[in-house]
Amino acid sequence: MSAEIHPSAVIAPGARLAEGVKVGPYAIIGEHVEIGPGSVIGAHAVIEPRVRMGGNNTVHPHAVLGGLPQDLSFSADTETWLDIGDGNVFREGVTLSRATQPGTSTRIGSGCYLMNNSHVGHDCTVGDYTIFASGATLGGHVHVGDRVFLGGGVMTHQFCRIGSFAMLQGLAGINKDVLPFMMVGGRPGKHYRLNLVGMRRAGIDGERLKAVSAAIRRLRNRQDLDGLPDTPELAYLRDWIGVKSRRGILPFIDVSRDAE
Repeated sequence: MSAEIHPSAVIAPGARLAEGVKVGPYAIIGEHVEIGPGSVIGAHAVIEPRVRMGGNNTVHPHAVLGGLPQDLSFSADTETWLDIGDGNVFREGVTLSRATQPGTSTRIGSGCYLMNNSHVGHDCTVGDYTIFASGATLGGHVHVGDRVFLGGGVMTHQFCRIGSFAMLQGLAGINKDVLPFMMVGGRPGKHYRLNLVGMRRAGIDGERLKAVSAAIRRLRNRQDLDGLPDTPELAYLRDWIGVKSRRGILPFIDVSRDAE
């Protein structure tokens, strides 16, 4: 089955659309765009040049993917990319910028859901199964892990990192790194407890959950993680905190409010 393209859509000659792609009325697809099988591009959506997209993605009306970076030093003829995995949903008004450095990409994983008017800035990396509620925004060079939830209106400063399984409260202001497995709220943001619901939904419970709780308690008290079990979660946490931060790590709101 070939691509199904509405007569009013504008498709650049160099764009490559796989079998089963559907393109709605007045959509625009630019040069050097690749769209994988089963993807749906809604009415008035814009896929700018140099976007590579996997299969079974859904782009709702008026989303703009692959726009020029919002960086005053960027030259429009620089060859940079936006790379997108499989099975993502981009709702109305979502904007994703491509990268700034030649040959590099802004990257979105697979299985993500970006609600209306959310934004991913240039040079960001977003993991798998991450959710952006309405209006959530990433500045440039932000790294987001897997299975993160960003509440409505969350604002994230450039160069921050958000660890996997973190949950960010609506309207939180993120100006430093967010630890994996944590819930964050406030402006500026602060860690306040483990994301227990998210972890249990992902099958992290029992002794594995207790190990994460013990590790976070030690980090809160500025202690190392020596002697704790070598679970997959702690291996990830150790690797994550071993990366030098450009912004520092968010503080804890209060020792007494940290959940076990």
